[in-house]
Amino acid sequence: MITAERKPMEDLIKFVSPYRRILLVGCNECVTVCSAGGRKEVALLSSALQMHFMKEGKPFEIKEMTLERQCDPEYVEELVPYIDQVDAVLSMSCGCGVQEIARRFKEKPVLPAVNTKFMGASERQGVWAERCVGCGDCGLARTAGICPIARCSKQLLNGPCGGSTRGKCEVDPDIDCAWQLIWDRLKALGMTDKYEENLPAKDWRPARGAGPRKIVREDLAS
Repeated sequence: MITAERKPMEDLIKFVSPYRRILLVGCNECVTVCSAGGRKEVALLSSALQMHFMKEGKPFEIKEMTLERQCDPEYVEELVPYIDQVDAVLSMSCGCGVQEIARRFKEKPVLPAVNTKFMGASERQGVWAERCVGCGDCGLARTAGICPIARCSKQLLNGPCGGSTRGKCEVDPDIDCAWQLIWDRLKALGMTDKYEENLPAKDWRPARGAGPRKIVREDLAS
């Protein structure tokens, strides 16, 4: 899941201040799950912005919409009837959605309402943690399903550094040492012999080494 956090209110006010009519667009996917940009968050932000400009005595109109996905062109098309009625779009999706709306509606400013953070998982209610950096060459089969690239503060590929203490990272004692987690998992699986296998140097070319990445499925492409 892509995680995000809403930008500070002062930033959002600065973004929309030059405009009188705003289309505030939420996304029903990842940002809904992490409570950053779904229908509820759209309604809350809309109310907050309207109250701010009402107090300032500035004319301000805001329309609300939440798309199933902002990163999918077919859903972005649902904005067509409303685009000419607004001066700018304020998107509450991740950066992919912001860019897809901007690609489709080149004549309208499209502003980000959230900061895209990372690909992660829910640890508990209200807490999400990074689990993947999208390196393009997944090595989880060799590390018992725990990623040292995303979860080790130093991105070490061959065992822990000398600074971890009692299973915690020296960079932040609230972070579990990724290699301690890998060891515990290998031990539980009866695969501790894998711990001594040296992983080769990481080939970072699949991870943006050649610029923006693209997946092409010839069997699906039209």
